[in-house]
Amino acid sequence: MLKSTMAAAALAVSALAVQAETIDATVVAGHPPVFRWVKHASQTFIPAVNKALEGTDYTINWDEQYGGSLAKVGDELEATEEGLAQIGVISSVFDPAKLSLQNVSYYTPFVSSDPVLVANTVDALHRDNPKMLATWEENDLEYLGGPSAIDDYLLMTTFPVNSIDDLNGKKIGAPGPAVNWLAGTGAVGVSGNLTTYYNEIKTGVYDGVIVFATAALPGKLYEVAPYITKVGFGAQYAGALAANKDWYDEQPEVVQQALKQGGEAFKAAYLADLGAAVEAGLKAMAEQGATITEVDDAFRQKWAAGMDNVAQTWAKQVDSEGKAGTEILKAYMDAVRAAGGKPVRDWDQE
Repeated sequence: MLKSTMAAAALAVSALAVQAETIDATVVAGHPPVFRWVKHASQTFIPAVNKALEGTDYTINWDEQYGGSLAKVGDELEATEEGLAQIGVISSVFDPAKLSLQNVSYYTPFVSSDPVLVANTVDALHRDNPKMLATWEENDLEYLGGPSAIDDYLLMTTFPVNSIDDLNGKKIGAPGPAVNWLAGTGAVGVSGNLTTYYNEIKTGVYDGVIVFATAALPGKLYEVAPYITKVGFGAQYAGALAANKDWYDEQPEVVQQALKQGGEAFKAAYLADLGAAVEAGLKAMAEQGATITEVDDAFRQKWAAGMDNVAQTWAKQVDSEGKAGTEILKAYMDAVRAAGGKPVRDWDQE
């Protein structure tokens, strides 16, 4: 009887130990899983973390909250910062004030259409410059990597675009800082995001949007804006994975390492997936009736030259806030040029 009681007690202690080693973690994203950065949070990041934890004393019990179920687009940072979620798919493009330095590519359009180059450049800046990481830490976040690179932005409209003059007076939706790209065109820029574009074009709120092919296809934007103009605005760094820093710091080192490994796996899988999807997306939209045109170099140069130097304005504003705007602008542009990028306009050298 005594042996039986001791065995039962041992099993109970063992069960408690197992329970203590299970870590609860909620992952939040405002966009639904139809978009690549959310899909790979679920299909790549989480499995990679789980695999990295195999054979350790820890497992994670995941709660995935996507598509606005816990936080709307642009609110992921606050949800993670406040601890409503432990990990966020953070869209830095919608937090240009809190993650100012992370938005450097959005203030330097016409620089590079290669999302791999842009993603690796900004990701490397996080490794090489502690001021990049500081912007996350100021919001109680730990940068996990997993950059969400965006393929070359397009102009999708309800009307054909044969010249810049065709945009005069038109209402064009764009994400966050990308509204600045319309300066000098005569268009009226309106801040928006992918979750609302379709209905806003359909109902006439917008005459078009600045968007990218791999989101335009699943969003079916070609149905309401069938004229696709490849302007060459450039690929962008739009966000990354981040953890609530207080929660992250409480985790054992093996768990912290697993989360960072998950971020690396996310980046590799995301970029490989993105590269294969861009041309396929354009082809699919053409097959659905979209008209695709590409502007020539003269058109592109005229558009870029007609803009105010939004990069310098941004950098000076960020400098005034005590952050390294000018330093990061130069570092980013230098890195892009060193990697073979050929900017239409050297924003940092004017």
